[in-house]
Amino acid sequence: MIVLLVQLLVVLGLLLWADRWLHQHLQGVILLLTGDDDIALWLYATVLLPGVALHELSHAVIARVVGVKIGHINIFPRRSGKRIQLGFVPVQKSDFFRASLIGGAPLIAGSSAVVAIGYLVFGTPEIIAALSTGAWWVVLQNLARMLQAPDVWLWVYLVFAIGNTMLPSRSDITAWPSTAFAATVVAGLIVILGGTSFLMNGVGQFLTVAVRWLVLLGASVLLVDLPIFAILFLLQMLLERVRDVRIEYR
Repeated sequence: MIVLLVQLLVVLGLLLWADRWLHQHLQGVILLLTGDDDIALWLYATVLLPGVALHELSHAVIARVVGVKIGHINIFPRRSGKRIQLGFVPVQKSDFFRASLIGGAPLIAGSSAVVAIGYLVFGTPEIIAALSTGAWWVVLQNLARMLQAPDVWLWVYLVFAIGNTMLPSRSDITAWPSTAFAATVVAGLIVILGGTSFLMNGVGQFLTVAVRWLVLLGASVLLVDLPIFAILFLLQMLLERVRDVRIEYR
């Protein structure tokens, strides 16, 4: 379990770094191509629109399910000071538990979408089975076979757009510390009442499976990101030379 947790922390750290790098450099490359801030903003938002729509819609759906009122859903970009909001949905203030569910909705929805695409289009089960037995040659064969899937580039694009917009924003996770504290208290009470075996066997097994899926999911998104990152990096270098300018990210 400790090894899995380390893997999860590494994958999450890479996802957070990749998310920041992608959003910065995608904006930068589009700005170099267009030379116009407003056009660059709208093109940047358009590239990620499927993921943004799923992100905001998941907030709205879970809010309605748990009985929290929402405002008008917006999936179009806007500037807020130095920040860019790709989309937003106003949500009525609620208790920390419901706020945590609403805030975590994009991660659940995005993960489900990426997993579904993997299963239905890319044959993820075969890759998982090969990985579990260490059959790396079979893994490579299945990865090569993925490129022959119908409309493969459309599905790759959807994984890219969804995978890079499914992470909760800072405002989405404000209630998570309170929820984590409450969960720790409940776990402590279960131990005191003699439910250690339940935590170790039931909850522990569930968490182990969940962590494995999160690691695989994060690794899949990063795998899709790698060639796109390389293209963005090379394209930015080329455009900076052609235009004789240099973009600095802060």
